Amino acid sequence: MTLSQRHGPGRARQTEKTGKNQELGLSSGMSTSTDRRGNRTSRINSDHKKPTAAALKGAIQLGIGYAVGNLSSKPDRDVLMQDFSVVESVFLPSVGSSLTPAHKFPDFRLKTYAPLAFRYFRELFGIKPDDYLYSLCKEPLIELSNPGASSSWFYLTSDDEFIIKTVQHKEAEFLQKLLPGYYMNLNQNPRTLLPKFYGLYCIQCGGATLRLVVMNNVLPRALHMHYKYDLKGSSYKRRASRKESAKASPTFKDLDFRDIHEGLHLQPDNYQALMKTLQRDCRVLESFKIMDYSLLLGIHVLERRPPLRGARPDSRKQKVLYSTALESIQGTVKDPEPVADDDTLGGIPAKHKDENLLIFLGIIDILQSYRLIKKVEHSWKALVHDGDTVSVHRPGFYADRFLKFMGSTVFRKLQPLKGASSKRKRSSLHTANSASHEVLSTLRDEKRSEKKAQSMEQLDSHFSSSGPQLDLVLRSTVTFQCRDDPEDSEERRDSSSTIALDEPLASMSCSQSDQELDVYL
Repeated sequence: MTLSQRHGPGRARQTEKTGKNQELGLSSGMSTSTDRRGNRTSRINSDHKKPTAAALKGAIQLGIGYAVGNLSSKPDRDVLMQDFSVVESVFLPSVGSSLTPAHKFPDFRLKTYAPLAFRYFRELFGIKPDDYLYSLCKEPLIELSNPGASSSWFYLTSDDEFIIKTVQHKEAEFLQKLLPGYYMNLNQNPRTLLPKFYGLYCIQCGGATLRLVVMNNVLPRALHMHYKYDLKGSSYKRRASRKESAKASPTFKDLDFRDIHEGLHLQPDNYQALMKTLQRDCRVLESFKIMDYSLLLGIHVLERRPPLRGARPDSRKQKVLYSTALESIQGTVKDPEPVADDDTLGGIPAKHKDENLLIFLGIIDILQSYRLIKKVEHSWKALVHDGDTVSVHRPGFYADRFLKFMGSTVFRKLQPLKGASSKRKRSSLHTANSASHEVLSTLRDEKRSEKKAQSMEQLDSHFSSSGPQLDLVLRSTVTFQCRDDPEDSEERRDSSSTIALDEPLASMSCSQSDQELDVYL
């Protein structure tokens, strides 16, 4: 006799559901018992309560600590294709077991996705297992408010290194499918503005199911962000709501950026490196058919700097390689291990009008693929508004619009000041003029010396060819032309040949015409 024949179809379905809950490890408030015939029955506990936020955070830390510690016993090896689809599951009761420790939280089940693959990702970014556990498990997690439209929760580690985000079931599945391509992209270029994923877990506790992804923290908490933006490059409904704008630290959107900042000016090298990194990352996302991602941008104004808050308490070296904004766009993979500066924390220097800024940025929300539901959403929005201005669009168009908005509106290349350029031009002109005067004077001196040498050579040749006749002619000529001064004439008679050789211009100055000089020569 079947179960449905004994107790009816409703009782059979309830028993099957209870068995599935036990297989999943859900603490759903149901306890099971066995009747006289050996059939398992279930009843609802009256003292069942949903887990509190503190209990969930404690279960998250305990589960991640157990998963990382259990992974250390596995030998290191190359990542294989089947490693990306592995899911390890373990049940952690509060009383403990032969494999799990006892704890003070409700019973929960932990699932770890692709543990070997994520261990490789952590090693690629220089994260040691001890540092990973120290950041995630030593101090209580800090719960953050969600600035976006999703229902995700965010938890930040106390040392500001990692952020834990809850994702939906579809996003977790999509990330697991994305892992092989993500692995290939990180091998080619670990310097990227794309999110850096360090782990994917699932916690099932007290009827609540949390799927968690551990990522790098884009905006350091140690520096106050005077402005925060979530930028997509679209304009349809891309303005912060009144409720969001009234917050102490609001997150603005595209239209707000146009009104407030109108563009951030970067040094030419940083601008080129940033745009090159964005182009490469957008092409990778386009190849995965991903769209609707955003650029999270934080702006810190240096002139308005308050005292540092939430700085790293132990002042240890930075745990994660290529995690800051400046490291993500510059340098090569062979560089030595970077350490974030205490003052800038790896921010990119920028200017807006007369303000000196530090900007922090990263691409977020990349787990949205262009599925059927997104295609329907784009078609519906395009009916009531311009289709090119809505955020949901096909991946190729979305990437081009995103890059155009970032390269022309958000970031601009810093140009030299007009006063400095005019001063440089005037100084360069003065230098060129002085140099030209020096060259011309040198040329004149050279020409004069050449003419003098030529005249000396001509006189010397004529003197050698004429012999004593030239001496008599010169002596008589000089005596005749300079007869007004008898004393000088007497001296010139004694040394007439010397005067003709050493001072040819003296004889020319005594009112002798050019024609007579030619005849004389």
